[in-house]
Parts: sequence; structure tokens; C-alpha cells
Amino acid sequence: MKSIAESIDQILFESKPKLMAISPELAGQKPSAQEWSKQEILGHLIDSAYNNHQWVVRTSMNRGLDFSPYHQQEWVALQDYNKRDWFTLIDLWIQVNLHLCNAMQHVSQEALEYQCNLGKEQPVLLEFIITDYPRHMLMHLEDILGE
Repeated sequence: MKSIAESIDQILFESKPKLMAISPELAGQKPSAQEWSKQEILGHLIDSAYNNHQWVVRTSMNRGLDFSPYHQQEWVALQDYNKRDWFTLIDLWIQVNLHLCNAMQHVSQEALEYQCNLGKEQPVLLEFIITDYPRHMLMHLEDILGE
């Protein structure tokens, strides 16, 4: 999983200056009442990193688990990301992802085959959780950066 961690590290390195170039005012603007602002999307990515970290560590240690569903809308609303400092959120997003990458690099080959249920109908392999994470991150970064 070292290559996945390295790709995440590269995404962080390339994205930071682009995120820092977005003004706090622009970051907090909601396209509509039902849509997240750029700041809320970044908050969702922070939540995603925290959840993925738990899934990686706990699944590795316990040969799989059942987790409560991740209700992303509620998480973002509860944490009121638009009232946080934009630049602090960027730094937090980078740090929590570096922490996740460290965990990913220490997952055993055996643990990659462990299944866990993320509150959905079908469990998934830990390998899928790890390999799908950069795709999810890039999808939301496109929403933030408009790329």
C-alpha cells in the first residue's frame, strides 16, 4: 500500500498551493442552499480521512468489523465547517491524510483481504477501502478547484 500512500502524498503536495490560493470568502460561498461550499467539501474530506483511518486500523487489528454508516451530510452540518478558518482546515486536511498514509503503509498483506461492513448492504475488502480512497479525494478536489 506504499504506492497508494505515495500517490496521496503527491495529491496533497500538488493541491495545497491551489487550495491556499482560494480566498476564505470564496471558500465559504454556497452555490445553493442544498449544496456544500468549497469549505464544506474540504470538511467532508477531513471527515472522510478520519473515517478511513478508523476503518484501516480497526479492520487490520480485528480481522474485519461492522461499522456504523457514515452520514456525511449530518457530519458536515454538525461541524459547521463554514465557520472554521479556511487555512486551518487546509492544514488539518493535510495532516490527517499524512496520518492515514502512515497507517496504510503498515497494513499487512493478509489484512488487505479482511472484510468490513461500512454500514452498507455488502461488506468490502480493506484493500478496496485503501485503493478507492485517492479516487474519492480527487473527485471532491475537482469540485473545490474546478479542474
